[in-house]
Amino acid sequence: MAVTIQIKHWPIPLNEQERIIFQAVAHAAAKMGVKAYAIGGFVRDKLLGRPVKEIDFVCVGDSIALARAAAKCLPGKTSLVQVFKRFGTAHFVWQDYSIEFVTARRESYHPDSRNPDVEPASLEEDLLRRDFTINTLAISLQESSFDQLLDAFEGLEDLRQKRIRTPADPIITFRDDPLRMMRAIRFATQLHFHLAPELVEAISQEAPRIQIVSQERITDELNKILMAQKPSIGFEWLFKTGLLQLIFPQMVALAGVEMIDGKGHKDNFYHTLQVVDNVAARSDKLWLRWAALLHDIGKPATKRFDPQQGWTFHGHEVVGARMVPKIFAQLKLPTHQPMEYVKKLVLLHLRPISLTKENITDSAIRRLLFEAGDDLEDLMLLCEADITSRNPQKVKRYLQNFALVRKRLQEVEEKDRIRNWQPPITGEMIMERFKLPPCKLVGDIKNAIREAILDGKIGNNFEEAWEYMIQVARELQVPNVD
Repeated sequence: MAVTIQIKHWPIPLNEQERIIFQAVAHAAAKMGVKAYAIGGFVRDKLLGRPVKEIDFVCVGDSIALARAAAKCLPGKTSLVQVFKRFGTAHFVWQDYSIEFVTARRESYHPDSRNPDVEPASLEEDLLRRDFTINTLAISLQESSFDQLLDAFEGLEDLRQKRIRTPADPIITFRDDPLRMMRAIRFATQLHFHLAPELVEAISQEAPRIQIVSQERITDELNKILMAQKPSIGFEWLFKTGLLQLIFPQMVALAGVEMIDGKGHKDNFYHTLQVVDNVAARSDKLWLRWAALLHDIGKPATKRFDPQQGWTFHGHEVVGARMVPKIFAQLKLPTHQPMEYVKKLVLLHLRPISLTKENITDSAIRRLLFEAGDDLEDLMLLCEADITSRNPQKVKRYLQNFALVRKRLQEVEEKDRIRNWQPPITGEMIMERFKLPPCKLVGDIKNAIREAILDGKIGNNFEEAWEYMIQVARELQVPNVD
């Protein structure tokens, strides 16, 4: 495929740091007698007015030598130049800019791998092997064409049209590197662009190829989609193209509406996407967004039809919480604290709703404060995001009820100091008082004290807890009580 590069005026001024970097690279390239260009994400994002702190340069020649020479041309200190000879790349940091150099190259792929065979090539060949036209835009650093925009595949027009296209045949592009299917959807989500029709068709056709990509790379793209301003865009594209069925089947199980005797239920897939968008509008916490994505994941397993009640999903929060560790392991998400946080929020996401009813006891409030701990605000945000009714009056009523719950939570917390509560009587104290070794009896006494405080039978203080401990020990016939 012949490539004709159009030369256009570069319309966006560089800031002082960027100008210094460009001049340093241009000077080093001229001295070495090689051609260099700023390319890819930096050019794209500058044209879109997005913040940029990373600059990629492509060199028709020795990129590693150019990186070392450019680092010496910059004023002040740079980080150590890191070299990756296998990939023909080099990287260093200057001030707050991450700067990478790569040798212009052509690639060839084997059917069972997304790791290409690489060899040096011309700029035109390098542009042709790139993923999307909006990432083929380049800025020349040659003296004769310094600061000019090079556009080989109408990338500038695609930016204007808010369109994702590939420079080569999309079937070949995605067959060579299947991760590009997810990257296409991720860019469409992050930039609020649309996918060209031929891309949608190609992704749908080549979706099974995603299975040769490592789970870590897939999950990285999922996280980037989830951190977009409106994550539902990406998840809807993943669903429509068939990718989601392959990488996250549990979520696909939420989709669809079943009718019996004229009674249906909401489509839990699209409800979930709305909840995720609602959370994203208020928080940039990745794991809170994961909690929103998984909050109803237990519904397919608990869906039942009752002739009187219609469709029910009793216990879906418990089932969903049990599914969280398996999903995290499947997607190779980090375990321990992030997983436990998501599991907790999935388990508790219905509790604040139950507190909107009348005559809720202080005991119920205390238990929620105790179980939610530091994550109470995130839980309340998730619950408010879970209100997706199309009836504005219903939404208003629910939010007013939640405001009352927040007030009750604050009042009980100020009075009883239960959030992140540590028991006034420890297991060590119990063992020392009754001369007991570590055993079930110690746990029973400790749990009894905790329940009494949460139920309001005794105050949250050492004196009342100690007295109650003695009482419980007598009832359990613990030795050495008196």
